[in-house]
Amino acid sequence: MKPIGQIASVRVAAGACALDGSAARRLGLAFLLFAALALAAPGVHAQGAQKKSTQGAKTAQTAKIAQTAPTPPDAALTPVARDAEARVRDAETIATLSQEGRLLLARDQVKLDGYAYCSMSVAAAERGDFRDSIEAASRALVVARQTDNANLAALSRRDLAIAYSYAGDLDDAERYAKEAIAAGAKNPEQVLAPAYKVLGDIAARRGDPAAALAQYRVALESASARYRPMVLLSITNAQIASGDAAGARATFEQTSGVKESLLAPLRKRIEGNLLLAEHKPQEALDAFAASASAGGADASYDSLWAHEGMGRAYLALGKRQQARDAWLAALDDSEKIRARFRSDEFKTGLFSDTQTVFEETISLVVEDGDYPLAWTLSERSRSRALLDVVRNRLAANVDEAQLNGRTLSLDDVRGTLRQGEAIVEYHGLPDKMIAWVVRPDGIQGFTLPIARKEMTLAVGDFRNAIIRGRPQALTYGTKLDALLIQPLGVRPGERLIIVPNGALHYMPFQALRNPQGFLIQRHALALAPSASVAVQLVRRQQRIASSLVAFGNPRIAPEFDLPGAEAEVRAIGPLFAQHEAFVQSDVTRKTFSDNAPAGRIVHVATHAQADTVDPLHSRVLLAPAKQPADGPDPMLAQDIYNLKFDSVALVTLSACETALGRIERGDEIMGFTRAFFYAGASALLVSMWPVADDSTSLTMRTFYGSLTKGEEAIDAMREAQLAVLADSRYAHPFYWAPFDLMGNWRLSVAH
Repeated sequence: MKPIGQIASVRVAAGACALDGSAARRLGLAFLLFAALALAAPGVHAQGAQKKSTQGAKTAQTAKIAQTAPTPPDAALTPVARDAEARVRDAETIATLSQEGRLLLARDQVKLDGYAYCSMSVAAAERGDFRDSIEAASRALVVARQTDNANLAALSRRDLAIAYSYAGDLDDAERYAKEAIAAGAKNPEQVLAPAYKVLGDIAARRGDPAAALAQYRVALESASARYRPMVLLSITNAQIASGDAAGARATFEQTSGVKESLLAPLRKRIEGNLLLAEHKPQEALDAFAASASAGGADASYDSLWAHEGMGRAYLALGKRQQARDAWLAALDDSEKIRARFRSDEFKTGLFSDTQTVFEETISLVVEDGDYPLAWTLSERSRSRALLDVVRNRLAANVDEAQLNGRTLSLDDVRGTLRQGEAIVEYHGLPDKMIAWVVRPDGIQGFTLPIARKEMTLAVGDFRNAIIRGRPQALTYGTKLDALLIQPLGVRPGERLIIVPNGALHYMPFQALRNPQGFLIQRHALALAPSASVAVQLVRRQQRIASSLVAFGNPRIAPEFDLPGAEAEVRAIGPLFAQHEAFVQSDVTRKTFSDNAPAGRIVHVATHAQADTVDPLHSRVLLAPAKQPADGPDPMLAQDIYNLKFDSVALVTLSACETALGRIERGDEIMGFTRAFFYAGASALLVSMWPVADDSTSLTMRTFYGSLTKGEEAIDAMREAQLAVLADSRYAHPFYWAPFDLMGNWRLSVAH
């Protein structure tokens, strides 16, 4: 991967600052989970993913930070900031998980046997509840330590490795697999074989088939008779990937006994892949086609992978149109899948591969110059990814129409835009990025030669420089503007509604820069999960009553105190005709659920934790009902889905990094954003990194002041950021650029 400064000039094919001064707040994590940006490998959604710890820090209000000399990596960090970075590193370690496990065990009304917790962990992982799986394994860890049970300790580490691997957190999966191996010599079938297979899966997903093959072969040595076929199929895949078709054939023939098992569909797919590797595309096509014609309860699921394989076989035969048709059929199959997760989706890696089918098809149609169809496919991919995250995991059944709206036609989207508005949409592929600019008068498509890995690293460099308050942020912003904005030919003064993809969800677009200034100085900006969702949100009520319900500084414990947040909610209230503020011990879950739905604007100033392992476990920390508090009472994202916010138009989460979460390769960040949109809100204001009291207060006063004077939200947000930028104390993007407006950009408040 290239550092940002070495990314080549773009070619286009068209068709916490120095932390030593005044108080900052809401530092759930002092710095972005840069490991969570490691999204390049297929299926890798978030590495180093974590729940956030919460503690204050200090940040300087430096007048001319853009002119200061570069500082060594850690020279400017106070002990508090270094501690925060340490919490990032330690968030998913044994010590942290053991501490969480002790708390969970203490709260369990019924205590289970340690092995029962391991069974719970495996079951939760195989239904897609990754955080529940990790929490169950954490309980088993504690029981193992309390009972001095070495076998249980090894099994719990095995289960952690499996859960993190399924979640795409490869770094933590690797660590726990190695720890399981070190502790599991006495139980080779149950511990060593699965742990070595996890290591093989990690190597395969990192693109190293030779390393994967070595780990799989060790796993095979201790695999049980039941587990052996799974390992053999993995070995076959690794041999195909390494170019050893003959070896793959020999291994594959050893798996004939799984033809009637749950592994049968996977075996059929591997057979087709093997025939392609043997340069027998017609035979591969026949094998895939036979699989597609099979019936049964899983017909749509099996047909998806059959059509995907047929597409690759047609390409090998030089039949591009047939390949395109097969892949489009595969996408139709994917949208028919509505049931619970199947365990083999995770065991075999097919869950994460669903988005690969979209990518293959988008790449093919772009090569054919069909950018409008590619745009439609990108829109469909975002809907599918979100549904895969929440299907059958919420207390109430998901209303799919409410969750995703519907994928609109290009004409529908264009017809909703006004003159002077443009939707800028991105979709990252392994070797390039596709961009579209949609206006009332048409659509333009662009292929940007930016590989996914390079873009991920570049965004990490940029954010790191901003959060650390470094002057290099300006240089990075200039380079990224040249890569992502300049080639698109956006028109002067256009309102831009940006639909990011992948690592671009962590990109503060407003801080991109060219010789004419920052992007926010040139354009009003808003973000959206997809163009279809953006249009459906903006079609909701645009002019709302002047009514605010605000919550701030919940009373949890002294280390959680946020006096600046309390002052914030009190200061913005008088800007509204009707306003109500809840602070300290009144900021409880019950108070929130009882009172928030009555406001047209809901403002929440508290701590928040983005869970990049399992987005439905992202949480806003509130005060417990009983005082004195023994800790926070979290409101999870999955709880927010059950709120009735039909009268709420705008939710402001003036909290730590509320726009962050797990990234699905086909969709936006999965966390608070979609939960509040599903509950009924049409617009969100969310933070991308820890925010400083004074600059945030100025941001909010200006934003709400403009909004209550009749300005539309997109213009009010721009005025707020420009007001902070104009103050010499806050000239660095750290201060003025942390907030993103998402959703209904035309929202305004009636006088």
